[in-house]
Amino acid sequence: MLLVNVKENESLDRALKKFKKKFERTGVVKELRERQAFTKPSVKKRMGMIKARYRQFKQQEEMA
Repeated sequence: MLLVNVKENESLDRALKKFKKKFERTGVVKELRERQAFTKPSVKKRMGMIKARYRQFKQQEEMA
């Protein structure tokens, strides 16, 4: 259960923004989308390798 503390003079928009941010951090929607279709373990592994290569490339690019 997500709780958002709202101060007295805080607007509803601000509270809604806080709620949305907390909800996004929980990863519920991301997990739901992943579960909609089965992905083979080999495909997961391949995607993981691609993401790792991309992260490594970005990190090296940042250092140079």
